Amino acid sequence: MTTLEKLEKYFNKSLEVKRKFSTEFGDSIIKGAEKIREVVSKGNKILICGNGGSAADAQHFAAELLCHFEKERLGFPAIALSTDTSILTAWSNDYSFETVFARQVKTLGKPGDLLVAISTSGNSTNVVNAVEEARELGIFTIGLLGKDGGRLKNMVEIPIVTPSNRTAFVQECHIMVYHFWCECLESN
Repeated sequence: MTTLEKLEKYFNKSLEVKRKFSTEFGDSIIKGAEKIREVVSKGNKILICGNGGSAADAQHFAAELLCHFEKERLGFPAIALSTDTSILTAWSNDYSFETVFARQVKTLGKPGDLLVAISTSGNSTNVVNAVEEARELGIFTIGLLGKDGGRLKNMVEIPIVTPSNRTAFVQECHIMVYHFWCECLESN
């Protein structure tokens, strides 16, 4: 197989996943956009967590909200819980990596805020614990998930599950979702 054929095969498979994803979860993505708009319009904040590539997505999404996406505007309050290395390492060293996001949700979150939990497997223990903490505090939860949604699918109020076992395709869909959410916020 030539490199061009590999490229075409990859792109076609990726597009197939995206089409299936938008058909199956389009309504949930729109509900997520509406809920995020409601939360920020009331002056509340968006907390975002994930590990690895999902941590990078959390940072990316928070930056798009706080700075700007495509239009100049006031910032929307957003915090990626994976960005402060001192908090991450202090808490993980002294207590547990499994509760590092839950601790931040408990300390930074308040009722009316929203937590976006990103997990390509849907089973990341520290993300699961963050969602549990958020629910206890009255913080609304959305899950950007992959595979079958894992444990988080039934824990969050709005589960958005990319129907693929391939992490790359899952992450590509997650980026599309939060870019769409930013576009919706900026169009109002």
